Amino acid sequence: MNRRYRDRAAFFPNHGTLVVADIHFGRAATSNVEAPLGERGDVTERLAALCDRFDPDEVVIAGDLLHAFSTVPDGVTESVRALQETVREAGARPVVTPGNHDGLLDEVWDGPVETEYQLGDWVVCHGHELPETDAAGYVVGHDHPTIEVEGRRHPCFLTAKDAYRGADLLMLPAFTRLAPGVAVNRMRASEFGSPLVTDADRLRPVVDDGDDALEFPPLGEFRRLL
Repeated sequence: MNRRYRDRAAFFPNHGTLVVADIHFGRAATSNVEAPLGERGDVTERLAALCDRFDPDEVVIAGDLLHAFSTVPDGVTESVRALQETVREAGARPVVTPGNHDGLLDEVWDGPVETEYQLGDWVVCHGHELPETDAAGYVVGHDHPTIEVEGRRHPCFLTAKDAYRGADLLMLPAFTRLAPGVAVNRMRASEFGSPLVTDADRLRPVVDDGDDALEFPPLGEFRRLL
């Protein structure tokens, strides 16, 4: 499927759809950092820039919009409203496919919710559990992938052909910059949280460096180079 990468997001021009994952509103409130971390401003400003760049018809959040458990953390309701306003002011429709941290989503979100969102012959979902819909490919989040190069972690997309039940896979990095991410360099399939990863050796890391997308060898080959 034709797509473009930018700032931890994937844009599908044939469908006018921008997809991000793992925003985790509330992570700042539940952290041990005393100073405000500014997650609302960071997320909405970057999302506004992405909408300005790609002019999407819809913005799909592939799970874990929230970082909430028994209660909604302070400020999260206002952050969610700011996100919705940002997307709608850009002329796009916001949609959420709930993730494993979104149990309280209905307390703060009044927009469209789809467990599995159809994107042509692909499906967008969070990826924390097996999808029910058969598709040519799946767009997921959940694992917060990064690739470590010379001691530095870089958020990365992971792509693979015939990754799950004959379907392709695209895993997005966490959109929040508060999550350190998980270095996937040496990970095996059993170490991923998403059950859609059945063969980690096939996963090819892609890093958006701001000007172009840098493709690395599949992890099976990459591990042999380390």
